[in-house]
Amino acid sequence: MASDQGTVRVDSWIWSVRLTKTRSLAASACRAGHVRVNGERVKPAHAVRPGDEVRLRHAGRERIVVISRLVRKRVGAAVAAECFVDNSPPPPAREDILAVGHRDRGAGRPTKRERRDLERLRGH
Repeated sequence: MASDQGTVRVDSWIWSVRLTKTRSLAASACRAGHVRVNGERVKPAHAVRPGDEVRLRHAGRERIVVISRLVRKRVGAAVAAECFVDNSPPPPAREDILAVGHRDRGAGRPTKRERRDLERLRGH
């Protein structure tokens, strides 16, 4: 289950330590350029070692972790937490997340004034 020597694929490791829900999501993130190992964009098959820094942009935030232990298979949350050191910035508070303009269903098209207000709210 655990391996303290050698290398592991980056997509497999990200999935094994529960940073993504599925391995295919981890591989897709790598292909889209959302995963960096030691500052370089990597493909899903890139080999990682203990001590490597992995940056993952996922679910609207960036996770920055340093690998402390390699695992090849998916492990429980308690074991997964021991496999990396989390240097990520804290997630923003729910109150700090901007409210996106929302119109009620069936309200019709927005007027020019409402559209401008929505664009101003979104920061355009």
